[in-house]
Amino acid sequence: MMWDRPLPPNTRAHPYRGLSVQEVDVPLTEEAILGHLDGREVYRRTDFLALRRGGATALVEVRKASLEPLFSPVVAARVISGPDDTAWVERPEVDVGNATALAGAAVPGAATTVVLGRFEHVNFMHRPAPIPVRVTEVVPPEPAKLLAQAVQAVEFDEDLPPVELILDAVEVEAAAAAHPAPGYLLPCRGSGADLGGAAVSYLDTRPAERGDWLLIGCERSVQFHRHFYGDEPERVDLCPRNRAMTFAAAGKVLTKCCLIERGLEVDGDTAVVPWGANLDEVREGLRKLLL
Repeated sequence: MMWDRPLPPNTRAHPYRGLSVQEVDVPLTEEAILGHLDGREVYRRTDFLALRRGGATALVEVRKASLEPLFSPVVAARVISGPDDTAWVERPEVDVGNATALAGAAVPGAATTVVLGRFEHVNFMHRPAPIPVRVTEVVPPEPAKLLAQAVQAVEFDEDLPPVELILDAVEVEAAAAAHPAPGYLLPCRGSGADLGGAAVSYLDTRPAERGDWLLIGCERSVQFHRHFYGDEPERVDLCPRNRAMTFAAAGKVLTKCCLIERGLEVDGDTAVVPWGANLDEVREGLRKLLL
């Protein structure tokens, strides 16, 4: 029996119980490995073997005669990577059930890295290729909240492939510097932006008098301003969703929008969560993009 395609990048045992680590006495050559495994019983949940001899490791994929009995004989096997391109690392801080953590522990240049990680559990990552996700968020405050939430979600979710989170910061202070004005109106005091010596007012405090200001904010801020003062001010758009749309052809994007009050919107490779998104909404956005 032959496999019709090579293992794709980012392959791992999922769940990690699908990998069995075994010490063997045979040389870790393809011929010796296949001969050793021919007809040998393995646990019904075992799909991969990390065969160890001395300090060397080889990764093997197996197929069983049946998934019904507790143990079943191997009917086909192939060597995924031999000792020359399989690394073994011991990283007790690594959650081997998490693909991003596994990719982070991979040895550069090795086709496969087998990781002995947290709780003495073992897994492997074959040809790691983390998927970039651009996280478009307004700063300050710092650290960027949406990026911090995305990191949490990636660390928790064992179904996600390896992910590289890249911050695309919409900077309040840079927007002000590019649009000099005698006074600025920001959406809220919580941003903590430092605009130097310029006069700064905050929309969430509902200033008693309408000022001569430049609003650095989004469409919802304009709506508030219209309700408070009956007009629309001059504005620099701060909407991360609008900015994210400029990257629509440049890969996957996670961003937020205050016009979404709950839930999630997905448009192609862009996932948009509410401004006050919870961790479940952020996680679901990543899952829509990546699974």
